[in-house]
Amino acid sequence: MDTYADLIAADDVLLFVNAAITSTGQREFHDGADEQRLSLDFLHAYMLGNYRDLYAGVLALDINDHNAVLIVRRLLETAGEATTDQRRSEGRLIAARLTALPPQRVYGLFDALRRAGVNNRRTRAIARDWLAARKDLAFDAVKYRRGLKGLLRHTHLSPANAPEELGAFLFAPRGRPHYATPLLEAWRRAHHEQAALYELPYTAAEGFAARHGIPRDVFLERMAPRLTRLETLRLQGSAQARGATGVRADLAGMPLTRLAAYVLSLPVDERLGRRAELTGALETAAGRVAGRHRGSWGRVTGVLDDSFSSYGSGHKRRRPLAVALACHHLLAALAAEYTVLWTSGRTDSLLAHPSGPTPLGRRILDALETAPARLVIVSDGWDNAPPGLAGEVLRVWRTRLDPGRRTGIVHLNPVYDAADFDVRRLSPTVPTAGIRDAEDLPALVELAQFAEGRTGLAELTAYLDGRAARMTAAHAPERVR
Repeated sequence: MDTYADLIAADDVLLFVNAAITSTGQREFHDGADEQRLSLDFLHAYMLGNYRDLYAGVLALDINDHNAVLIVRRLLETAGEATTDQRRSEGRLIAARLTALPPQRVYGLFDALRRAGVNNRRTRAIARDWLAARKDLAFDAVKYRRGLKGLLRHTHLSPANAPEELGAFLFAPRGRPHYATPLLEAWRRAHHEQAALYELPYTAAEGFAARHGIPRDVFLERMAPRLTRLETLRLQGSAQARGATGVRADLAGMPLTRLAAYVLSLPVDERLGRRAELTGALETAAGRVAGRHRGSWGRVTGVLDDSFSSYGSGHKRRRPLAVALACHHLLAALAAEYTVLWTSGRTDSLLAHPSGPTPLGRRILDALETAPARLVIVSDGWDNAPPGLAGEVLRVWRTRLDPGRRTGIVHLNPVYDAADFDVRRLSPTVPTAGIRDAEDLPALVELAQFAEGRTGLAELTAYLDGRAARMTAAHAPERVR
């Protein structure tokens, strides 16, 4: 049986997980960037000081990249405070997590460690293994030159998988008349030969194009085959406006939440004109995420927040609404029978846009009338039309009308509330979990059982251990290769 201290620990961990999923230290609709960063820094320091093992275990969950980097950095900065067993388990978790992070994040992490004066044997070993797993260090040398150069200078490593001339390229790039590695040679030639820049990654080629005075539309048209999927999506609008018709994203393979954000960025007229294409792409992405669970959730009702606060902020424009739209399509794929209720009363999800107050209480009443097996609420929790109605409806439903919990209810919140060190909750009787991407929805509904208070620290620790074991096992074959 869990002690009071165990219950407090479980609650602290869940609170931190919600923050690590939702907060990136940037401005939100109700909080500024300074408040977000101060609140998040306090939680990291508190968790590391009181629950180091659990703090490291959070790396195995679907937290955002910003917090994954902060956790890794703090673990490496305080390596001297860890036991031998802790360092061993942390090392496996860190190595597995770094392979899942974008390379620029990892190079930024090692740069922060360099500036903090952290260069112990453990950090060098982690850097060595990460570099050894990189498929093409010549590509990194061109695209992330500053990061790779700083890492090698700080750790004095000589990666076995690096081209022999990598050091010369990084530290004296103009000192050689020729490079044997094709990509490095293309970079050298691009200084005086326009055709060579189209052999480089987009971010490196862009600077050369400006130097050579190449018109933007010509550059994008010729660069289109080398653009990544996300670069194509980001540049598609501006490229077509300049007449570069070859830059067109393949929406069928886009991640669900990113695709939803792209759809919301389009003007209403364009959404209407491309309805079949956009809807089909969203449904395909949702089906891919649902996988074998497609249609297995029974009768589901979603209450989705498209109020004015779902705009987010200038840093995270329309992010809460994008999560809600992506969740809408994923819930439709998971459910055998699905009903969607937007707070605005809108019935055409493709035309969703942030507007109006947040009458969550009224929409939850409407949702409960559909007698769902699962009710999923996606909202920032600012119930204001009238204030507090949602919490009262949920309290009465849980304590009087459905004490046997025939209807499973979960609240997913995409926005971190800095003042409360948590995501804003609707009711103590309903579990709330932070959500960053709709792709994480099935796992978060599973995690919400711990927030409901029906399981304790032992179960939560076992869950974290299981996730950690699966993540490190999946990473092991990569290390062998």
